[in-house]
Amino acid sequence: MTTPSLLVPFYEHPAERPDAWAALVGAAPSLYGVVLNPASGAGPAPDPAFAGAAGRLREAGVRVLGYADTAYGRRPQAEVVAELLRHRDWYGADGAFLDQVATAPEALAHYRRIAVAARTAGAATLVFNHGAHPDPGYEAQADLLVTFEGPWDTYRTLDLPVAAHYCHLVYAAPAGFRPATPVHCAVSGAGAHPWGTLPHLPEPAR
Repeated sequence: MTTPSLLVPFYEHPAERPDAWAALVGAAPSLYGVVLNPASGAGPAPDPAFAGAAGRLREAGVRVLGYADTAYGRRPQAEVVAELLRHRDWYGADGAFLDQVATAPEALAHYRRIAVAARTAGAATLVFNHGAHPDPGYEAQADLLVTFEGPWDTYRTLDLPVAAHYCHLVYAAPAGFRPATPVHCAVSGAGAHPWGTLPHLPEPAR
């Protein structure tokens, strides 16, 4: 039995990359979840193409995580939660992927409030993307903490903590490379838009 291990942030439009979105659905047994990010968030209005893609993922048993930027604690709680509600109402998202989450203990109270509100809004799975190792207080707030996001050249030089609730997102990675955490993602993409490529196994030829 395949262990769901891939958390995939895939920031391409389903109408432009239908083959790739179909590959994601086909890889459902290996997926921890897919981050839905129509327009650096839910966008100003529902997008039927993303709604259809999200529906196919849910039918395949895949978590759909709505993307919301928290601006390292600078974005007001109400704005973040409103974004998550749009993901829920427009795309049926059953989880949340909060990006640019602070790492310092001073922001913990802010993120505790966001976490409670996100759960109330229906986020059964909550992922915090710190991109670096955070204060231990964050571990009680989310199901999964992204404790590394960056290029393979940097990742391979580090000796990072590994735990079941940590996730490493690595880009510019060679084929066959697997990060150390049980939940992870490694893609070949690089530059300003690395998450426009899928992990090596599900990525179809272009």
